[in-house]
Amino acid sequence: MSSSATATRNDGTGTAAEAVESAESLRALYYVRFGFALVWVALLTAMAGTLGPAVIALLVLYPLFDVVAAVIDFRSSGAARPKAPLCINMGLSLLAAAGLAVAIPAGAPGVLRVWGAWAITAGLVQLLVAILRYRLGGQWAMILSGGISTIAGTSFILMANGPDASLGSVAGYALLGGIFFLFSALRLHRLAAKAR
Repeated sequence: MSSSATATRNDGTGTAAEAVESAESLRALYYVRFGFALVWVALLTAMAGTLGPAVIALLVLYPLFDVVAAVIDFRSSGAARPKAPLCINMGLSLLAAAGLAVAIPAGAPGVLRVWGAWAITAGLVQLLVAILRYRLGGQWAMILSGGISTIAGTSFILMANGPDASLGSVAGYALLGGIFFLFSALRLHRLAAKAR
């Protein structure tokens, strides 16, 4: 949303002050998500040779972190909070964490199937949330990320059925998602600065 729109219009995201506060909360959360993605990808890449305890912990940690981020988003984003989609996202991420814990004995193919199903469903929810928040600003990266997530999830499931099942693609997916969070955070930062 442009700064003038932020300053003068109540368009379903609350007052102008609430819209700025929501944008600032999301910006901070998106920066944290970018930082987490970088560290997680570096650790997974360093240890992804085998499905040892550290890699298993990392795989389960990623969707659990997504749950925590969705809870923070839900509690801090005020009038810009799409309640039902965020609750659905929390449930999907909890199911993904449990599914990964169950699928790990099947090796990389099992992990990729669960991760793929989660990427598809969570991507659709992310796309919906970003569309609902479109007027808040800074959501194009989130719209792209949600769309790409659904495509990536499909590719993970296809890869799980082939001879080249590898967790390296999961690291690439997480890195790209982190970059999208960074782009959205930078855009929200500029919009909040203009609105003040």
